[in-house]
Amino acid sequence: MKRNVAIVLAVVAGGALFVGLVYAVLVVGRVSEPAATTVYGLTPRRLWATSVAVLSLIGVGIGGLALARVSTASGPLGASLALGFGLIGAINGALNVAIARGGPGTGNGVVGGAAAFVLGLIAVAVGGLALARSRRTA
Repeated sequence: MKRNVAIVLAVVAGGALFVGLVYAVLVVGRVSEPAATTVYGLTPRRLWATSVAVLSLIGVGIGGLALARVSTASGPLGASLALGFGLIGAINGALNVAIARGGPGTGNGVVGGAAAFVLGLIAVAVGGLALARSRRTA
């Protein structure tokens, strides 16, 4: 019972930290104010931000598997994939936030871009740890 509560608290704390970091990226990019009129639907910028955020999330997953050494993605290949996906995600997320002209609701994909940036940095960190671990054991 205590372990389940600890896991739930860790997930909630991790989610809160992720949301806080995404908001911090929006504030630093000066796009944290919501739009006066909201654009609904999928715009090209939202599609770009969403696809890059998914790519970054895949990088985090591959890096986690490589770090835990539980799949065929372990070792230098998985770590390199995580580093590559994370780097692509972080650069594209930062670029999306940098060229945005408005905040959330404008159709620019700033929330997805900020999420991609944060997830990309996490993927780079996890991939770097996995790569260092695989080189140390080799």
